Amino acid sequence: MKILLTGATGFIGSALIPSLLAKNHQITALVRHPAKAKQQLPYPIEFINTLDYFQHFNQFDAIINLAGEPIFSRRWTTTQKERLESSRISLTEKLTHLINRSDDPPHCFISGSATGYYGDCGEQLIDENTPPANHFAARLCQQWEAAALKANTRVCLIRTGMVLGTQGGALAKMLPLYRCGLGGKLGSGKQFWSWIALEDMVRGILFLLENADCRGAFNFVAPHAIRNAEFNVLLGETLRRPHMATAPAFMLKMLLGERANLLLDSQNLVPQHLLAQGFQFEHPDLAQFLQKEITVK
Repeated sequence: MKILLTGATGFIGSALIPSLLAKNHQITALVRHPAKAKQQLPYPIEFINTLDYFQHFNQFDAIINLAGEPIFSRRWTTTQKERLESSRISLTEKLTHLINRSDDPPHCFISGSATGYYGDCGEQLIDENTPPANHFAARLCQQWEAAALKANTRVCLIRTGMVLGTQGGALAKMLPLYRCGLGGKLGSGKQFWSWIALEDMVRGILFLLENADCRGAFNFVAPHAIRNAEFNVLLGETLRRPHMATAPAFMLKMLLGERANLLLDSQNLVPQHLLAQGFQFEHPDLAQFLQKEITVK
């Protein structure tokens, strides 16, 4: 296939590219800085920095949209919220517009979203039919998805949980803290965290790409969520380091503002739609995944 990929230099996008190339797909990557991206991604792909080259997307078989300003890296000021919205919603609207201008549109539009869509659901088991919450992260996801769903093609929305891999993302940020013996639970530790191994994230995207029956929203999470306190114990024990610290909820809210919701909201998600389509996870168990992924030093 000829594929247009956004977010190619991100944690997920950079892991996805080798798997796409292994299947002989041709990739055009939309990036901010092509020269810098070529150094980071030394693959035989085309780099562009604008969609202004295109009047339509007749030349592409699929669009994979993973772009977005990192949601946790800065405090959610009014300006930062506008950046988060623009990097997701405005770009998705442009992609949808070009798909809809095509006489022979791409057969598939895989577009990012996040489990922030659901907000704090306590002990409730969450599937793709659970209604959205009503706070900033949830509204952002709803608008992001709504923009993608206007495309006149098969649309798959990937509601991504916490993606784990030592190459980047949340786990890479946690490891130095835990290796120093400063790991610990967040808030009460009772909140469910829904996670997915980076390898399964990539495999899941390929699964949606290759299976024409897949459409609509998909929770990209492992089959079994884990409470934060249990996550803390598993990671600490895997690294053979102390993990007795606690970050109280009030402190996290004071330091992080609204972003603290991403750590404290309880989300007991299941990937019902992926499982119903026959997708099989390579890493359904967090303990086994951490033992395989992490080298103890």
